[in-house]
Parts: sequence; C-alpha cells; structure tokens
Amino acid sequence: MNVRAAAMAGPIDPASLANAQKVIAFASMCVGMFIALLDIQIVSASLRDIGGGLSAGVDETAWVQTSYLIAEIVVIPLSGWLSRVFSTRWLFAASAAGFTLTSLLCGGAWDIQSMIVFRALQGFLGGSMIPMVFTTAFVFFSGKQRVVAAATIGALASLAPTFGPTLGGWITDHWSWHWLFFINLVPGLFVTFVVPMLVNIDAPDLSLLRRADYPGMVLLAVFLGCLEYTLEEGPRWNWFSDSTITTTAWLSGICGIAFIIRSLIYAHPLVDLRALGDRNFALGSLFSFVTGIGLFSTIYLTPLFLGRVEGYSALQIGQAVFSTGIFQILSIPLYAVLAQRFDLRWILMVGMALFAVSMWEFTPITHDWGAHQLLLPQALRGMAQQLAVPPVVTLTLGGLPPARLKLASGLFNLMRNLGGAIGIAVCATILNDRTNLHFYRLAEHLNATNETMNQWLAQAGNHLADVGDADGQLQQLWRLAFREAQTLSYADAFFAIGVCFVIATAMVPLMRKVAPPPTPSADAH
Repeated sequence: MNVRAAAMAGPIDPASLANAQKVIAFASMCVGMFIALLDIQIVSASLRDIGGGLSAGVDETAWVQTSYLIAEIVVIPLSGWLSRVFSTRWLFAASAAGFTLTSLLCGGAWDIQSMIVFRALQGFLGGSMIPMVFTTAFVFFSGKQRVVAAATIGALASLAPTFGPTLGGWITDHWSWHWLFFINLVPGLFVTFVVPMLVNIDAPDLSLLRRADYPGMVLLAVFLGCLEYTLEEGPRWNWFSDSTITTTAWLSGICGIAFIIRSLIYAHPLVDLRALGDRNFALGSLFSFVTGIGLFSTIYLTPLFLGRVEGYSALQIGQAVFSTGIFQILSIPLYAVLAQRFDLRWILMVGMALFAVSMWEFTPITHDWGAHQLLLPQALRGMAQQLAVPPVVTLTLGGLPPARLKLASGLFNLMRNLGGAIGIAVCATILNDRTNLHFYRLAEHLNATNETMNQWLAQAGNHLADVGDADGQLQQLWRLAFREAQTLSYADAFFAIGVCFVIATAMVPLMRKVAPPPTPSADAH
C-alpha cells in the first residue's frame, strides 16, 4: 500500500493485522519515543561546550535543558486528547516532523536565545510521541505479547535517558555539540513517513475541538510550566528567598488546584483524573513517580559528581556511566523469562528493592571514585531499571479499558517526568545545603589539635615554599575540605533516593494482579 492509499484508508482492526505488521508498526513508533526521551539528557554532559559555542554563561546555558523539560512536561498530559482529535498516526507523524525540524534548528542556533526557543519547541513536539507508544502497544498486543511490548517500552524509557550523557559526551568529543541535534534527522524523517503508512488504529474526531476544555488547557500549562520552572530554578536561587520563584510557586499551586477541580466537574476533561480511583492505576502512577525520581536523579547526580569532584570531560563522564545501560540490556532476557513465569508484582518488588540496594552501594562514595568504583552500583541500577519499569507499565495500564487508556496514559507518563523534575530539584537542594553543613562540621576539626592536619600543613608548606607560594596552604586546605564536603553531600542524596524506593517496595503488594483484556477492535476508539 502506498502512502496516499494508506492516508485515505479508514481505521483497521488491529486483530486483523499479521504479527509482523504490528511489530514493525510498533517498532517505528518506538524509534520516535526513543529519540524524544534521548534528547532530555543528551545535552547534560555537554552544556559547557554548548555554552562556550554560543558565548553564554552557566545560568543561561542551563535553560537549554530546562526549556525542553518545561515544554515536554506540559504537552504529555495533552497528548491523549490531541490523539483523539487528530488520530494517533497523524499526530505522531506531525510530532516527528516538527521534532526533526526543530532538531535541525537547534543544531544551527546562532545564540543562546534562539537555542532556548528551539529547544522548547523540540520538547513540546517530541513530548507528545511518548504516551502514544504506550497506548498503541496495548491496542496492538494482548496476552504474552503485551508483556513483551511493555518490557520493550520500559527498557527504552529508562535506557534513553541513561545513554543520553554517554552518547552526548562521545558526540561532543569526536565531532561537535551541533551533532547532538543533527543525529535526530534520519530517524525523525523515518518515523515521519513510516508511521502514517503502518499505524492506522483510530480516526480523527475534529468535533472534539468544539467542546474542548480550553480553560483547562491554560490552567494545566500554567500549573506545569510554573511548577517545572520552580523546581529547576529553585535550588539555584535559594528557593523562596527569590521573588520570581515565590511567584511561580504560587501560580503553580493555584492553577493546579483549579485544574484538578475543573477536571473533576467538566464533562470532557483533558486528563482522566478519575482513573486514580482505580487502585492499580493510583499505585502505578505513584511507582512511575518514584522510578522517575530514580532514573533522572541518578543521571543528574553521577555526571555532576564526575564533573565537579573528579574533573572529568564530557567523554569521560559518558564512558563512566555507560555500564548502567549495558547491564540493563543484559537484563532484558532475564526479565522476559521471569515475566512468563512469575507474577509481575513480585518482579516489580524485586526491581524496586534492587534499586534501593544500588543507592545504598553509592553511599560509601569517596572523592577518588571513578568508572571502576561505580561499576557495581551502576550495574545493580541497570538491572533494577529493567525489572522495575516494565512491570509498572503493564500493571498500571494493562487493566484499563481502551476508552480510558489514552487520557490515562498521559497522566501516567506525566507522573514519571514530574518524579524526575522533583527528584532533581530535591537532590540539588541536598547538595547545596548538606555541602555547607558537612563543610562546617569538617572545619570544626581543622584546628591546632589535629595532628594529621598539622603534618599535612608542614608537608604542603615545604612544597609551596619551594615554588614560591608559601601563603597557599590555607587555600589548599579549604579546597580539600570543600571537596570532601561535596562528596559527602552526594552520598546523602543517593541515600534519600534509596529511602523512596524502600517505601515503594513495601507498597507493591497492595497492587492487584492484572488480567489483560483481549485486543480491542477499532470500534473501541
């Protein structure tokens, strides 16, 4: 079937498609989801290079990532309604085309202001692809195939941000930061043209535009946009001591409450908050939130530690964190075997517990930790991600009827990104506050009665006198104390993440076992 014929054809009953057709269609959508998720973190290890190339300061360059996250987090809950209006395939194709175009624009940005605008557009267009992959998987597949599809989605959802810093560091080191965005062009064009030909599970319903909840859209955009801004910028500006942070926090709270009330009373809400009345969906959304904390916070902390404390380059950071993705890939066959034989709830419980153990293994971190010392905790984290994320997807969305799946999927994915945003903000605050606390505690012991310090000062003094800098002793001592205080604060942040997973592990038995419904027909949409 050519493109024109595919475009004119009506929705096809997924049950009538051959398995090969469904697998290829699903895989093409997964490509779009992967590049959208990859771009969240692909710039994280290269922000210094991007800032240097665009003559921007540290605060301005941070918005290269922040603008993408704000736009993405706003559009994800809207994707369910948008896919009902324009249909899954046409919204996905348009999003992929826009994402590809904005990737080209990001690579050709001429200053930091243009980069921030293009990144926001890229995040907005790419974000809508993510939830549609989740819903399409549950439409296409049933039974054991659904478990495999959920495992694939879960692997990609956690692998993409994990590999982001690694791939970004390698690209920046070997080519230039512009190629962080240019690598999206080929897969983006592939998705743009292939998805409309292969994915035809629902029809557009433009009548929804007439009864759309436009006030709800405004409330949702202000709520999530201000919340993301507050979380991203709060640690940098000492939270509510800054008037802008205080204003955005109040706006977010007021609009959030107003959006919840409107969603519960309006006949055609943008987000199906009533799905939270389902125990599995409520708990699954909570676990999605916690896994978001684990995924994004650890990806934030590890490169930051290696860059600030160890002084690693972008490529060295990428190489050091690479082991997490490798062990997750190696765990995929293990999960496939376990999912066929055991209750997904117990697999989820093992995954959550293993994530907590991996965070515990991070807590003895010292200033000289590198790739070798990070191998065990990162290996455990990679395995934990594969055993935790796919079961959450199946248990949360697998039992929902098709009519509610699209709107609920947006909320489910939103919770993961919110978990990441809140987790990063809390970790940044821990690093700031606990570094100061540890520094003062260390400084209390650096006095004339400390023999170890006296010996060090004597050795350092002799060396500095030889090079003509006899006054540099206290500066070196201050740097050493600050380095150790920083390192201890990273251990505190990893411990806090681990506590979240211990609590989540204890709550897993509250979930019900899911019996997936049969594959729905096109009429259900």
